[in-house]
Amino acid sequence: MQAAATSQTKVRDLAYIALMAALMAICSWITLPIGPVPFTMQTFAIFTAVLLLGGKRGTIAFVVYLLLGVVGLPVFSGFSAGPGVLLGSTGGYLLGFLFGDLAYWFLTARFGRRLLVQVLALLLSNVLCYTFGTIWFYYVYTAGGDSITVMGILSACVIPFLVPGLAKLILAVVVCRRIEPHIKV
Repeated sequence: MQAAATSQTKVRDLAYIALMAALMAICSWITLPIGPVPFTMQTFAIFTAVLLLGGKRGTIAFVVYLLLGVVGLPVFSGFSAGPGVLLGSTGGYLLGFLFGDLAYWFLTARFGRRLLVQVLALLLSNVLCYTFGTIWFYYVYTAGGDSITVMGILSACVIPFLVPGLAKLILAVVVCRRIEPHIKV
């Protein structure tokens, strides 16, 4: 009896992880090309995954999403795919999400999943994404012989995304609070 329950839980976990990876792909396709870094709803999906599934399963869902893109499925913004996306100038933001998910996982495992902890962990996650992505963008951009200032990168790749990023965080929290009582995660 206990083995059947454990098996059922594993199947449910895999289904939720796959669903969240699919949500990340769909939300990545919702794109507004406003500069060198496109505006997508991907952040909303990443926040939703960790909020609903917890840090461990949410991070696994993001890794699945990344792996799908690396092997060639067009899951990244603009229906792009392949390792070149991760190695390109905006790939650091994708990798930054991974560090953000890991930070969320660590903080909620350490301090619990109270709303304040979750929101602060998501804010830190966003900061890590912007930080890693900005450093990566600078490195890739200047490696090609071009020059750009840190303020130039922040003006193009971070500042326009601060308010929309906060809105996506709030939207994810509101949606997850409404959905959570109705699903068994």
